This record gives sequence, C-alpha cells and structure tokens, in this order.
Amino acid sequence: MFRKTFLLFVISILTAGFCASQSFVKTADLFKRSDTYNKLDIIQNQAIDTLLSRYILSSRMQKTMDGSQGMQGFRIQIYYSSVRNARDESAKARAEFINKFPDIVSYAEYREPGWFMIRAGDYRSTTACYKDLLAIRKVFPNAYPVPAKINFPDLIKK
Repeated sequence: MFRKTFLLFVISILTAGFCASQSFVKTADLFKRSDTYNKLDIIQNQAIDTLLSRYILSSRMQKTMDGSQGMQGFRIQIYYSSVRNARDESAKARAEFINKFPDIVSYAEYREPGWFMIRAGDYRSTTACYKDLLAIRKVFPNAYPVPAKINFPDLIKK
C-alpha cells in the first residue's frame, strides 16, 4: 500500500513539474510599458494567447546549421553538387563568393550521402533576397533562393 501511494505521489510531482516548466505568454505581458501616462488594455480571446505561446515555443526549438536558434526564411544557393571533387569545388566557389560579395554572409553545408552546397544570406522572404539574387546571378548564373532556417536578423541596423 505504501509503495502504491509513494509511486502515485512521485508521478504526480513529475507531472506537475513538467506542466509548470512550460511558460505561458500573455499578449498584455508583451506590450507592457514602464510609463504611467499611457495604459494599454488588450481584450481578446484566450485562444490567441495559447497560439502565441505555442508559436514562441516552436520558434525556440528551431535551430540553424551551427546549432543556434533560428527562424524560417530563405538563403541563396550558389553551389550544389555531389561529384567526386565537390568538396574542393565548393571551397573554390565559396572563396570566389567571399571575394566578390564580402558584405553577404555565406555558409558551407554538407548533406548525406555526399552533397556539398554553398548558401548565402539570411532573408525573411524571397522578395527580400531578390536584389542580392540579381547581383549574384551575374557571377553565379545558376543561383536561386531556397527555404532554410536562418539566423535572427539584427535589431540594431548598422
């Protein structure tokens, strides 16, 4: 009897711990202001808060190639091959890209079973990458935008 009670107690504590570890975000908490002159009252359905919390939780789970957090976006693919010397060719293509476009970040990626690719930029949409795509196609005519997990954009513009 004591074992069953103890087991039930442990299971209930673990379940409560897992439920408490998930944070719930309210919309009103996101728009808090420190000044006392303006007050913002948000009146909405609680389902919106639930969807907002789920979106934030799923965004935290997304990872980029280097393991950091990221978001869904687009990159420009300039090289993609699986030939025998693809590693060397991809390194040459990336070196040429860095030489021609030093202000655009490039990423070397590898996928099984032997595909080497070079992708460039962190764009939130295809229209955002269009200007750079036109310039890159002058040097790399086979470049095209691909969906990818991208790094979060900088909030402070330089």
